[in-house]
Amino acid sequence: MNPQVKAVEYAVRGPIVLKAGEIEMELQRGIKKPFTEVIRANIGDAHAMGQQPITFLRQVMALCTYPNLLSSPSFPEDAKKRARRILQACGGNSLGSYSASQGVNCIREDVAAFITRRDGVPADPDNIYLTTGASDGISTILKLLVSGGGKSRTGVMIPIPQYPLYSAVISELDAVQVNYYLDEENCWALNVDELRRAVRQAKDHCDPKVLCIINPGNPTGQVQSRKCIEDVIHFAWEEKLFLLADEVYQDNVYSPDCRFHSFKKVLYQMGPEYSSNVELASFHSTSKGYMGECGYRGGYMEVINLHPEIKGQLVKLLSVRLCPPVSGQAAMDIVVNPPVPGEESFEQFSREKEFVLGNLAQKAKLTEDLFNQVPGIHCNPLQGAMYAFPRILIPAKAVEAAQSHKMAPDMFYCMKLLEETGICVVPGSGFGQREGTYHFRMTILPPVEKLKTVLHKVKDFHLKFLEKYA
Repeated sequence: MNPQVKAVEYAVRGPIVLKAGEIEMELQRGIKKPFTEVIRANIGDAHAMGQQPITFLRQVMALCTYPNLLSSPSFPEDAKKRARRILQACGGNSLGSYSASQGVNCIREDVAAFITRRDGVPADPDNIYLTTGASDGISTILKLLVSGGGKSRTGVMIPIPQYPLYSAVISELDAVQVNYYLDEENCWALNVDELRRAVRQAKDHCDPKVLCIINPGNPTGQVQSRKCIEDVIHFAWEEKLFLLADEVYQDNVYSPDCRFHSFKKVLYQMGPEYSSNVELASFHSTSKGYMGECGYRGGYMEVINLHPEIKGQLVKLLSVRLCPPVSGQAAMDIVVNPPVPGEESFEQFSREKEFVLGNLAQKAKLTEDLFNQVPGIHCNPLQGAMYAFPRILIPAKAVEAAQSHKMAPDMFYCMKLLEETGICVVPGSGFGQREGTYHFRMTILPPVEKLKTVLHKVKDFHLKFLEKYA
């Protein structure tokens, strides 16, 4: 068996989630538990948590999937217009046909137009690649960039805490994971001095070539300032690093003091010395934001300043996979080409979008406030994304008990939480954390009343846990 596959770990769907599945099966068989359901707070799956789909997106998808509906008076004209445009660009006017490997051309054009509107700087459709969710794009770019052996193996810099996709792909590709730590005491800020430390130490055993940034942060929820992004770009320029900007939570900014700035925009505003030289791949998705359309697996990446020869190799790599799901491409198109003022669906679309994002902002504040009332739990402000990543106190006796079960202390904590309350969260060790600190990641997606129940159950469990292992 491929040893690199055995080395892959993905905590978001790891052992604790498998245990949650077992408990669900036991509940279905009538086995009594101190709870009646498993609450899967481990993953950012909005619709599974009860969020309603955006009407306009589903209308266009219904029309694309079953074009006979185009003659129905039940659908608005702006939805029909978009559906016709997408279908006319598909082979045989059907979502069931393959597309070009880089994606449907008119959808790539719409993505480029969206980026241009968002950033105020030009985007070229030829630099747009539609992907099977953002994860597929990230994996593909890393596959393109990783090379070498021994001390010349490619080093990939990732934030700690990180989204486990990165460590999993790095293991799969036999690259070298280069950790840089976010500053928990400063709201998970990214410090360029820490990047310098990480690169300096990594050069002893690998060749650092790639710098991954997650903004807004997952699992940490911070939103990077424009100044921070400038500093990161300058550092990447100095060190000749390829920048990966994971921006799938760009719509999920809740703090009134924060604003999302894309790396592409800041790069161009820094002038041609940077904008013509720094290699950058930026990623977006249908899965997060206000849409929450995880199952469509829609995404895109914009890759700039890639050498033409390497660009050809990227297209070849994409061609091996044939194409991303065309239905996912259509969903991505609706995200980047929503109703505009004056169109029939604009008011309803705006209401639904604002409701979802306002609701998430309310839940972010609620989660932060309630966690910070609990002795032994500290939660930084949830500026963006859709998770809390609180630090938890685990007493020495609990650490010993975990070791006797051959578990990481926070895995032990989260397993006990699951077994006693039915709440499934992911231990911080699955994302990486500074030694001696413990965390868990929990989504804020459940409806407000259910979220309050979850938070109070976590509070009660935590206090009993501290008492038991005092």
